[in-house]
Amino acid sequence: MTHKPLIVITLDAEESGGYSPMPWYALRQNYCDAVLEAGGIPLPVPHHERLAQDYATLADGFVFTGGAFDIDPALYGVDQRHETVTIKQDRTTFERRLLELAYEQRKPVLGICGGMQLLNVVLGGTLIQHIPDEVKSCLAHEQSNPRTEPGHDVQIYEDTLLHRLVHAAMVDGKIPVNTAHHQAIKKIGEGVRINAIAPDGIIEGIEDTNSLFCLGVQWHPEYHISEADKKIFAGLIQAARR
Repeated sequence: MTHKPLIVITLDAEESGGYSPMPWYALRQNYCDAVLEAGGIPLPVPHHERLAQDYATLADGFVFTGGAFDIDPALYGVDQRHETVTIKQDRTTFERRLLELAYEQRKPVLGICGGMQLLNVVLGGTLIQHIPDEVKSCLAHEQSNPRTEPGHDVQIYEDTLLHRLVHAAMVDGKIPVNTAHHQAIKKIGEGVRINAIAPDGIIEGIEDTNSLFCLGVQWHPEYHISEADKKIFAGLIQAARR
């Protein structure tokens, strides 16, 4: 029987109100569905930093998810915080430690949207705090149409892990993606390679050149907009089986 790798998935966190009068965790079902369909066992985990080492030891691979929040600019050496920036300190503190442990143990990592931004920051990079204020003639990176539909295409760079994963699904070197972010990578971290870019020059994908599988994408492949998205999760599961 083929080994089904255990994939730790990070949760979002919300304060009281809405779903519950108490603080609550949140995760869209399609994150788990994407891991399950690719052949893995999804395991969402709560934000207990003291358990980060246990999670890292148990897991065969990791998905660091997105959410309606931003990474504290202080973590990449910037004192000024843009008025649009919303932080979730406990979540970021936990995810940062878990990502460091996953990286140290050389286990496969997939960072999605905010998860990609965290990966870049942990590896020494910086972020654009609000795209419309820093990029002239930028695309609408927070698309108005449903996230189940494409927002724009991205160009995939050759000789990258991402290219190897999705090349069969590309058309003219591009794939369609959805888009739901107001921040983006500014300076790439140490050992980081850009693997995808939007038509306006925004970095849409990165990977760590020192790892077998350490990949970040700015879009949300768990929606399976195209076959390329499925191949990203398939690649994660394949790497986690090693």
